[in-house]
Amino acid sequence: MKQFFLFFLISCSIYGQNEYPQDYFRNPLDIPIVLAGTFAELRSTHFHGGLDIKTKRKEGLKVHAAAEGYISRIKISHFGYGKAIYITHPNGYTTVYGHLQKLSKRLEAYIKQCQYDKESFEVEVFPHSEELLIDTNEVIAYSGNTGSSGGPHLHFEIRDNEERPMNPLLFGLQVQDTKAPSVTAVFAYPKDKNAIINGKNKRTQLRLIPQSTGDFTVEEISAIGEIGFGVTSYDKQDLAPNNNGVSNIQTIFNGNRSFEIDFKRFSFDETKHIKRFVDYDYFKTKKSRIQKLFVEPNNPLSMYKDVHDNGYVLVEDSTASVYKIRIRDYHNNETWVTIPVKGKPQTVKQDSLVDLSDKSIVYSDKATILKSGFVTVNFYENTVYDDTYLEFKVSSDTLFLHEDKIPLQKNFYINYDLSNYKSEHQDKVFIANLYGYYKKPSYVTTTRKGNILSARSKRLGIYALAMDTVSPTIKPVNFQDKKWLSKYRYLKVKIADDLSGISKYRATVNGHWILMEYDYKTNTLTHDFNDNIVKDTKNELKIIVTDNVGNSSTFEAIFYRK
Repeated sequence: MKQFFLFFLISCSIYGQNEYPQDYFRNPLDIPIVLAGTFAELRSTHFHGGLDIKTKRKEGLKVHAAAEGYISRIKISHFGYGKAIYITHPNGYTTVYGHLQKLSKRLEAYIKQCQYDKESFEVEVFPHSEELLIDTNEVIAYSGNTGSSGGPHLHFEIRDNEERPMNPLLFGLQVQDTKAPSVTAVFAYPKDKNAIINGKNKRTQLRLIPQSTGDFTVEEISAIGEIGFGVTSYDKQDLAPNNNGVSNIQTIFNGNRSFEIDFKRFSFDETKHIKRFVDYDYFKTKKSRIQKLFVEPNNPLSMYKDVHDNGYVLVEDSTASVYKIRIRDYHNNETWVTIPVKGKPQTVKQDSLVDLSDKSIVYSDKATILKSGFVTVNFYENTVYDDTYLEFKVSSDTLFLHEDKIPLQKNFYINYDLSNYKSEHQDKVFIANLYGYYKKPSYVTTTRKGNILSARSKRLGIYALAMDTVSPTIKPVNFQDKKWLSKYRYLKVKIADDLSGISKYRATVNGHWILMEYDYKTNTLTHDFNDNIVKDTKNELKIIVTDNVGNSSTFEAIFYRK
């Protein structure tokens, strides 16, 4: 390890000759890799940046460094990756380990010192290159379920020297997979008003016909004009029932390549454009993701390759064509869909014209400001992908801003002018998104400048003013006031807030700050007495919890230890 930096440039040069060095990174666990999630798998707002490796539904499995290197970053957060470690390696790559239960003894001591120095559970540190050197196979942590994890697993990434995540399977990690991808639906899309598919000028679902080979054909379609296609597909590995993402999709029209997307590498800057890759309207209404096999304007995804005419195909009169979709997983198991297309002029009954007189247009290439009464909504340039007509209406303090079926590239900004708002609790007012059947208010991060209340969001929908005057609750879990806790390893309390949500908390014993880890999924704060901060026999515990509008609660108790 002492020669780490002496050979850094030489190693980079050697490995630079092989884009994906094999047998360099080991499996970070001691058990075979079984996946709960694949690289670039489709998520609601992003492509998945790594592998989710199953841990047999357990926490506490040893997590090893995939190769030698140095700890370049440690981040501890309530959400996201939870407890995460980043290791930079001599070959220029960085590995990431997320949702950890705890770090190794050495690293745990290091990060706890940082937490106590900053008096914060959430910390992010960037150790210098010789501070925390790591050997291959070294146990760096234990697997867990922290952050936004939906169950125990290890999130594992490999990033290049530009911090772009890459498929870790490219580096020789082994997963047992002999199953071909599945296809559950295929759709055809007209490019414009001059394209017609089976007598329709709109998205049309096609009838899949399974073949004995495992492939599919589609009942012949009649079409004219420029059309594109979309597919709903997923993959499974041998040892897991999960519906995972595929690795590559190609399309071929009359023997010529038309489109390809290769889920091999992407940048975090572009991952938000998954909303342009999938049919967002269909996803929001049907909860199913159609992967569009054509490229619409303002779609900068770098994973596209060999795209001709943006993936659309021209169907002309009196022609017989064949469109094929080839879907592969990483292990080259593949499934084909064959779509016979007959070129035939056809007329379509025009739908009743949509009345746009009550809609407001938002432009894609310039800023747009919508205003009604004391509510203003700002859309900056490139917020929407296309010029879009939106429902915009304000009734009392409720903002109706279309339905959440239109994909947005970035945040829009809502501003409420409270100059004439009368309330004895005006400082407890916030902007909420009303969701679900009962239109429950959900706190949107709200700031106040003078009489202007502001919030930002990437989701259209219904917004309104809400008020929270109720303080958070704090309840002890495993102790009572004036109880002896000598045999206890942990001190636990439950905290909750019924509306705006928890903003911050602070715990002290005898006036000294103590670390309490917050698990938002169980609403639990936990202090580990092994931190060796609590040393007195009689101890005065004080916990202050504050919600997002400033309501605070204080809990005090006395406990004894020896």
